[in-house]
Amino acid sequence: MSLQLTIACGDYDRTHPLIDGSVKPEGIELNWLVLPHLEIWTRMLNYYDFDASEISLSSYITSRALGKPLTAIPVFPARAFRHSYIFINTKSGIREPKDLRGKRVGLGEFQQTATVWMRGMLQHEYGVNLDDIEWHLWTPHPRTEIELPKRYKVRRITPDQKPDQMFFNGKLDAIMVPSLFPSLFNPPAHIRRLFEDSPRVEAEYFRKTGIFPIMHSVALRQDVWEAHPWIARSLFKAFQRAKEDAYARLMDLSPYKISLAWFRGPVEEQQRILGDDPWPYGLEKNRHVVDTLATYLYEQGLADRKMALEELFAPNTLDL
Repeated sequence: MSLQLTIACGDYDRTHPLIDGSVKPEGIELNWLVLPHLEIWTRMLNYYDFDASEISLSSYITSRALGKPLTAIPVFPARAFRHSYIFINTKSGIREPKDLRGKRVGLGEFQQTATVWMRGMLQHEYGVNLDDIEWHLWTPHPRTEIELPKRYKVRRITPDQKPDQMFFNGKLDAIMVPSLFPSLFNPPAHIRRLFEDSPRVEAEYFRKTGIFPIMHSVALRQDVWEAHPWIARSLFKAFQRAKEDAYARLMDLSPYKISLAWFRGPVEEQQRILGDDPWPYGLEKNRHVVDTLATYLYEQGLADRKMALEELFAPNTLDL
């Protein structure tokens, strides 16, 4: 008889085979819930509502540093390069990263994985001192409460204010976003990306650092894993098979299956830059990336110590 588990996770090409049942984890019957990310994070990190869930990697690491009863498997279903998600108001005199000094930069949450990566990249790749920026936060209720270091200049944007309009009107000099506001698809002429040729910059960043930034992992409730430790390996292998199925479908697409005339070029370009397994799972293949994020969280004052990677993942998955 299969063990029934409830998992909350996004519907991506690399998870869909688990949702439609074409890939099944050995010994497990999944009750799969597709929910908004913020709802998943809030419910899992504060109330442990699911047996397993997709999880913001930075929020997970900070929660583990606080001793919350969670573990994880080294599956990373969401990644994104982040240079292209920093926008500037050119009327503020910003032309390059160093010009952010003394400026008002808006973002949703300080501990959000996307913004942790952006700040770390600006600091380490471009020499930006994060203490010299005035940070304006627009999320009224963070997914998990973290006391920010007093060295930061932090302001709260009230719920009645729209961050994109504040930005367009000059009340913010720059913004960092995890995904684009609709208004950023066709912004005013004085709004542009900090890195205008962001695909080239991101490819160069990968060649230099080997980092394709991880956004999310998969967490398990500690009590569920302790009662059934074998589920960690079973789930890992199922996620791996689902991802391999997604790769196969991507490479086997005929010209008629998707509404994109020149889809093959981006697929081949990704393979040329990132290799045959651009979304790798397993700790060893991702050690440098996870360690870099853990370092950024510690440096930015979001974790009181740098977590050892072996503390973050179920012991019986470390060799996968």
